[in-house]
Amino acid sequence: MPSVTTVPIIRVQSTDFDLQSEIDALTAGRKNIGAVVTFSGLCRDEQGALSALELEHYPGMAEAEMRRIGEIAIERFLLLGLTAIHRHGKILPGENIVLVIATASHRQAAFDGANFMMDFLKTSAPFWKKEHAADGTAGDWIAAKDADDAARDKWR
Repeated sequence: MPSVTTVPIIRVQSTDFDLQSEIDALTAGRKNIGAVVTFSGLCRDEQGALSALELEHYPGMAEAEMRRIGEIAIERFLLLGLTAIHRHGKILPGENIVLVIATASHRQAAFDGANFMMDFLKTSAPFWKKEHAADGTAGDWIAAKDADDAARDKWR
């Protein structure tokens, strides 16, 4: 069972992150963790059509919403730790965009906690994505997807 002091580690940053360093920081000295589940989202090049993805966020509100979602995940799935990092700014194909790490006593709780966090992060946190085309043409802001809403709604 998680400690009363289990709080999510939440960061929104322009700089890259190191997956292994983040796992190490979350698990250091912990003997009660039986499962670590990670999800890292990368920028795709859309088969050569995309030169970059630009992410904007609502500062302060994005972090608060990520924290709120993380606190629900910790309580609902009895997580022992949770890290969520989301980048902003111009991100090139192959670069990291988002990282979620969930730790728990058992694998299913860690899988569910990470999946829950991502499903709500995609639909509830105030982030906006704009595509930059490889041919230099102005890109479009990406619309929300019904599939993302459906993934979120399965948790209700």
